[in-house]
Amino acid sequence: MGNVFGRKSQPSRVTEQDKAILQLKQQRDKLKQYQKRIYLQLQKERLLAKQLLKDGKKEKALLLLKKKRYQDQLLEKTENQISNLEHMVQDIEFMQIEMKVIEGLKVGNDCLKSMHEIMSIEDVERIMDETQDSIDYQKQIDELLAGALTQEDEDAVLAELEAITQGEDLALPEVPTEPIGGVPEAGMAEPERREAKNKPEREMLAA
Repeated sequence: MGNVFGRKSQPSRVTEQDKAILQLKQQRDKLKQYQKRIYLQLQKERLLAKQLLKDGKKEKALLLLKKKRYQDQLLEKTENQISNLEHMVQDIEFMQIEMKVIEGLKVGNDCLKSMHEIMSIEDVERIMDETQDSIDYQKQIDELLAGALTQEDEDAVLAELEAITQGEDLALPEVPTEPIGGVPEAGMAEPERREAKNKPEREMLAA
């Protein structure tokens, strides 16, 4: 129990501006109720004045119309007061919005200041220089690679890229399965070719 009663109450979120707006709206609503009551009474008195004229009571009808005229003026004043109250409520609400905007700008300004303290102009210039150096270095590499390839190589690379993009399998050269024979005839020396040519003739003569 001691902890419950000893707990600190949280500060109210209702500001003085909110209280002022609430009071103004309550006064406006009361004036509207008063305005409605006067309007209904004027309607009744108008009908009563017509009835008095029919009954030949002109003096009473005239007195009633004078009273009605006075209430008409009150009704007009009430309308002006309601309009003033509504304008005041709107002004206060708009001022609250402006205050929130100013507070947001202040927070943003403080954030920018702290960021500027973390990163100075010299740091930004250094990062920009390093970035430009990296771009220049990569550009040099691209230029070297571009100069090392012929137009035929470029076309082959683009064709391979297109095939990979479309999911096609590239036709690779077949690996020979038969063993490589001896040295071809064209690679033999002149005496060896002559010996190979005359060998069948000697065999025929011997037979």
